[in-house]
Amino acid sequence: MSDRAFIAQIEGYGLTTAEIYYFLPDHPSLVQLFAWQEYDAAPDFPVLFGFLDHWRREIEAEIQSVRIAHEQLIRPAEWQAVDGVISLD
Repeated sequence: MSDRAFIAQIEGYGLTTAEIYYFLPDHPSLVQLFAWQEYDAAPDFPVLFGFLDHWRREIEAEIQSVRIAHEQLIRPAEWQAVDGVISLD
């Protein structure tokens, strides 16, 4: 059994969050927010842009703006040297 999210991260995908601000036809003066989150590949974001294409075709809400945050969760380990000497004697 494998975890889909873990496999996506191993393949280079990172966690992407998009804030989609939009207007509904019934309330054109009211900006609403939809939060979307999925594993995607930066900087092209094929999963996000696929979702936005679906939104434009199927949903009657006009997108005002999209704000994107992306984090590569699996990456090389970072380490930091510490002042001092450790004696192994």
